[in-house]
Amino acid sequence: MNFIFYFLIIIPSAIIHEYAHGWAADAMGDPTARYAGRLTLNPKAHIDLWGTILLPLMLFVMTRGQFLFAYAKPVPYNPYNLRNQKWGPALVALAGPMANFLLAAAFAAVIRFAPVGRELVGFLAIIVYANVMLLVFNLVPIPPLDGSKILYAILPDSASSIKIFLERYGFFILLIFIFFLFELISPIIGAIFSWLVGGSIIL
Repeated sequence: MNFIFYFLIIIPSAIIHEYAHGWAADAMGDPTARYAGRLTLNPKAHIDLWGTILLPLMLFVMTRGQFLFAYAKPVPYNPYNLRNQKWGPALVALAGPMANFLLAAAFAAVIRFAPVGRELVGFLAIIVYANVMLLVFNLVPIPPLDGSKILYAILPDSASSIKIFLERYGFFILLIFIFFLFELISPIIGAIFSWLVGGSIIL
């Protein structure tokens, strides 16, 4: 039951994540997502057969339920339209994880301050955890994750070789990270989750 609920929650959370990218880009001068009809929360505009449906099912089977991740169809945007060419792409990238943080914080607030039953608390906690996981995982600085765009903005021009290397091999590095190194960020996910819900809930 928890897996089914988690699966149903992570999909809209990923959609909101992508919407936030498009909204941020539009606010900073790039209307590409709006013109493409992607500034909407309608799932039809965002669902990707591989990333939203097949990938999470495959990861669940391959990791025996230890890791489940999904992503929505990336929102198109043109970084050259952004008013701030240096930090604009990083801010667009950051908007997605921050949307997940706000979702996690909102549902955590319900857990902590609203009079809800124990069963409902369990489901709300899954929503919080799913969004914290999306937040932390997407900030890992490996392409195509959002963290790579933030890293590129921070790196000096002299470190262009790092960017070239990551762009060339990022997908393979990401696969290695998911299957062998994910435990490196598990404590961070757990710490943020515990901080948000008050440390009284264990999934």
